[in-house]
Amino acid sequence: MKKEKRYFGRLLMILALIFFYLPIVFMMVISFNSSKSLTSFTGFSLKWYQAMLKNHSMMESLYVTILVAILATIISTVIGTMTAIGLSQSTKRVRRYVSVVNDFPLMNPDIVTAIGLMLLFITLNITKGFGTLLLAHIAFCIPYVILSVLPRVRALDPNLADAAMDLGATPFRAILQVIVPEIMPGIVSGSLIAFTMSIDDFIISYFVTGGGVKNLSIMVYTMSKRVNPSVNAISTVFVVLITIILILVNVVPAIRAKHVKETTELKQAKKWPIFVIAGLVIAIIIGSLAGLKSNSTAKFGGQTLHIYMPSEYIDEDMVAEFEDTTGAKVIMDNFDSNEQMYIKVANGEKYDLLIPSDYMIQRLIGENMLQKLDQKALKKTFNAINPLILHQSYDKDNAYSIPYFWGSVGIVYDKRKVTVDELDREGFAIFKDTKFKGQVYVYDSERDSFMMALKSLGYSMNTTSEAELEKAYDWWVDVMKTMNTEIVTDEIIDNMAQARKALGLVYSGDAASILSTNKNMGFYMPKEGTNIWTDAMVIPKNASNVPLATKKVATANSEYVGYTSPVKSVEDQLAKTTFKGNAAYTPRLGYAKDEVFGYNDKSRKIIADLWSRVKVAASNA
Repeated sequence: MKKEKRYFGRLLMILALIFFYLPIVFMMVISFNSSKSLTSFTGFSLKWYQAMLKNHSMMESLYVTILVAILATIISTVIGTMTAIGLSQSTKRVRRYVSVVNDFPLMNPDIVTAIGLMLLFITLNITKGFGTLLLAHIAFCIPYVILSVLPRVRALDPNLADAAMDLGATPFRAILQVIVPEIMPGIVSGSLIAFTMSIDDFIISYFVTGGGVKNLSIMVYTMSKRVNPSVNAISTVFVVLITIILILVNVVPAIRAKHVKETTELKQAKKWPIFVIAGLVIAIIIGSLAGLKSNSTAKFGGQTLHIYMPSEYIDEDMVAEFEDTTGAKVIMDNFDSNEQMYIKVANGEKYDLLIPSDYMIQRLIGENMLQKLDQKALKKTFNAINPLILHQSYDKDNAYSIPYFWGSVGIVYDKRKVTVDELDREGFAIFKDTKFKGQVYVYDSERDSFMMALKSLGYSMNTTSEAELEKAYDWWVDVMKTMNTEIVTDEIIDNMAQARKALGLVYSGDAASILSTNKNMGFYMPKEGTNIWTDAMVIPKNASNVPLATKKVATANSEYVGYTSPVKSVEDQLAKTTFKGNAAYTPRLGYAKDEVFGYNDKSRKIIADLWSRVKVAASNA
């Protein structure tokens, strides 16, 4: 019976280890994948590691992550240790009060702590950046250090410090040479927890940083919004670094203990905690990463271009080339939605260049948040742009905006499961065809989802009629009840590239990437019309570096992202080369039933509420 229990326990342990470590192993294997797929291994390649090393933002995020973790660990360990020692000499009431205060951030959800710190920095008018990120990490690491050190302090003989001072030691020397060595295991434990918490944190970091300062967790989050296998490469590198540190922490002490009596040098080494050695190794890594930064004495040397744009919207090679040729530093912040971007800009955060969508540009213009462009200086740029995407309703004279990318919303379909005749006959209503039940992806975008419902019903996607919006809501509820539809975000790109379902609503640029990966996939724009969108470059009123903001390169960027370039010559070139035969790269223009989104605050709120109810219906279906 005991043997059976032993085997059962071992089996559970093995299964637990597989559960914890198999995803990490899978990630490391996929990091060597030759294709963009995040799930299917197609061949061995180091291309994503090369892309990672070229990516200035990614390497800088690794640098920031390690630097903040080390500084936060050292500072929080010192403060936490001194606090724990001080508490041991305090009254019972003080100890109880401080313990309650210390437990508060440990029990609070991270999001509450994050918002609290963000509001504190805003109230004190502290510019968010590296300093606020470090302060926040120190603040949430200190309680963990106190929690680790305090039990060791309590276990000490209370007369130990007094005995040391009776023998002539100063209070500081008594703490340093008598108390600290006795509680060293607790200090080491607390510092390792602090280091781990700092490395791991995302939510608090996301809310308290700014000025383009990102740690690795923020970088990975923004990269994972679109298919970018470099995220696996940087994660693998980080896993390897942590593994090396853990080996040092666990193996070196054992080797040292074995040989400590053999030489005087090793006896001296006993005085140094092993985490100091690990810290030195990390410091060397930081120095190496810092050495990757280049200094230029070019025309714009020492200046900074601060861009706020959607994630994965620019080729990192372009950024590196821009920095090398101009001498300027590019700081890129990424937003998940136009609404998130609006909140930051409306609250006065400074950027030199924004890349919002059409309807949001209309709102920014209406609220007087943008500068007018120098039309004479940009005459050649405007002459090169496809005239069919200029002078749109959101900025009729292009007084404030220059198109950056454009595209449409359409249906990606598996040619082996769906025919063009079916798409011609049903249009967006094919998402209600029970033949494809359980075979449908819908992108989690309230605007575009209601666009397809409204178009399918024969209405304008810019309708302000509440009755028509209610009918679109009923259309979606019917879909959710009958189709077993899966609502997703950017994972649709990889999923449709792997042909996991028959149909998916996607943006044309994402469709171009899907079609490039899988030749069995097609792209269709319904005859009842769809959304033709434009993301454009605009300069906010409080921009501080307008000359740099007006510089623009188009070719490499369009090829990298997959969205259609506004420059006609670039679009034609890529349509004949990189995206030859790819219907999604060159969506139709000039079709009477296609529309551009306009901004209407009332209908936006109604659609947001209705879409949230649709998702509730989906979860209950």
